[in-house]
Amino acid sequence: MTLHSEPPTPPPALGAAAAGYLAAAYFTGMAYFLLAIDYPGASDPLDKIALFTRHLRGLQFTYLAIYVVFGVALVILAWTLHARLRCAAPTTMRVATSLAIVWAGLLIAGGMATNLGMESVVVLHAVDPAQAATVWLTIEAVISGMTGGNGELLGGLWTLLVSVAAWRGRAFPMPIIALGLLTGAAGILSAIPGLTALVAAFGLTQLVWFVALGVALMRTPVARDS
Repeated sequence: MTLHSEPPTPPPALGAAAAGYLAAAYFTGMAYFLLAIDYPGASDPLDKIALFTRHLRGLQFTYLAIYVVFGVALVILAWTLHARLRCAAPTTMRVATSLAIVWAGLLIAGGMATNLGMESVVVLHAVDPAQAATVWLTIEAVISGMTGGNGELLGGLWTLLVSVAAWRGRAFPMPIIALGLLTGAAGILSAIPGLTALVAAFGLTQLVWFVALGVALMRTPVARDS
């Protein structure tokens, strides 16, 4: 294997900015859905469509930020980490980065599908509320398959593998590596039926991990390729 086929190490500030955005997107999404509009309180499809009608543009901007742009920032961070950790664990980082790209693609696709789906059912609801509810249930099932438990599984695997590679290369402080291992385990376990409550733990711990990772990327010297 030659190093010429690998991407150059990106500026630390780029990866740190991506990590900071990912943390901010997590926090903003949680605050908006839980506090601003109480999305979990709309359990019935018709209640959700009524929520879409009242907050359509706000929801679309939020999904754009926390899924579409999030996915782009995730690719940037994954590329940064791959370049930094590839020498310590080349095979592990190839697998980890591949998982991150797949996860990012699903998030981007899910965010776009959600924005288009919400607008479609709002228009349909004015004509046929029952049909709109049925259509949304179908759309929601597809979106959940892309961004739900499968997303946490991919995100958990990526976080875990990155942390293993960082541990092998002693690339980051041990508290960050330990937090990454814990976060990754929570994401993987949340995909198991009966343990879906761990999704919240995965989101909260990964938010903190992103913040810590962003700081570490700026402070930790980049190891030179040999």
